[in-house]
Formats: sequence, structure tokens, C-alpha cells
Amino acid sequence: MKIMIIGCGRQGTELAKTLCQNECEITVVDNDPDAFKRLGPPFHGQVICGDGLDREVLLKGGIERADGLAALTASDDTNIVVARLARQVFRVPRVVARVHDPLKAEIYRRLGVQTVTPVALGTLRFAELLTFSPLEPIKRLGNGEVGIVEIDVPPNLIGRTVIELTVPNEIFVVAISRDDKTFMPTLGVIFQEKDVVHLAVTAGSMDRLKALLGLV
Repeated sequence: MKIMIIGCGRQGTELAKTLCQNECEITVVDNDPDAFKRLGPPFHGQVICGDGLDREVLLKGGIERADGLAALTASDDTNIVVARLARQVFRVPRVVARVHDPLKAEIYRRLGVQTVTPVALGTLRFAELLTFSPLEPIKRLGNGEVGIVEIDVPPNLIGRTVIELTVPNEIFVVAISRDDKTFMPTLGVIFQEKDVVHLAVTAGSMDRLKALLGLV
């Protein structure tokens, strides 16, 4: 998989190192040649000194063959423009832009640009650590709007069906692990003792999930 990273700051550097460990083909672009020193000897990808908004720089980095691009410069506006260019002009399948301004991130998300907002993610993580519960998501999707929760089936659900733990647009049973196998259940599947239930839950529905699980 070929990935381009625009911006070799702290986050761009860590992403490049992580993806290299996953045996991805990495190209890092930055207009400051000294920024590449952060990558260190273990990095074995390509580096290009230039402006990530420059079409020729992107072509030199192989954007026409890229499977993904991450725009991680210090400028929200630059990240958005690069992301839209990659997506709309070069048809890169997977594009994400870091945007610090949550309001701006939401606007561009509606325009089809996948964004990551460090402030929003950090706030959610602080809240999780300060208000830990057995229902802490093992994975958050988007900017935390939906969480994936894993829980042992509680006594009050044994013998009841999946539909009784389903709330449209709020709570959905994604999978059940039973007897060393995991499957996607239909609404009529009956919960059994020792089941491990995997749910998708919207951020505002945790209290409702607790009530359904008998945890309040």
C-alpha cells in the first residue's frame, strides 16, 4: 500500500514510522528539509522537500499511484486544500486531513473531506479517563460520534433477543462472540450465558445502553 504524508511535524513523523512498520510504501512531503531529521534511521520511505500544494511535488511523490494521503501540515486551510485536491483531482481512495478547528472540520466533513480533530479527540479521551465505566469504548469512529463497546452479556439479557438491545440510530449489536466463534446476529438471535456482545453506540446513548443492560 502506498501512502503519502504531507507535513513532517510530530504527528506526520509518528504516522510515517508506524506505517513503515506495517510495511507500507511511504512518501513524506515537507517544505523544510530539516523536518526529515525527525524520521530517524529506521525510516526507509521516500522524502520530498517541497510544497504539498504544488501539483508537481505531488506528482513526483507518486500521488497518481497513492492508496491513501494524510494532510498533516500546521495549517488547517492547507490540509483541506491538499485533501480535496488528492480526492477530487487525483482520485486517491483514502484521504484524511487534520483540522484543529472543530467547526471548520464539521463543515468540510459535510463536503466529503474526512477530517480528524485533535481537540475533539483529546477532549473525549480526557472525559473517558475521568469518568471510566465498564462501557468504555474499545474503539471510537470518526471524531468519537460512535463507539464500539464490548461487554459480557449481563444476567438480565440471557434468554432475550438481539432486537431487545437494539435502538434505531443509537444502539446496534454488531457481533456476538460465542464458543470461540464470532458472528453477526439477526434481530431474532437469543443471548446465551457467556456471550460477549459487541455493540455500536452513539456518544449520546451510553446512559440508555446502561439502562438496557441493567447497569443503573
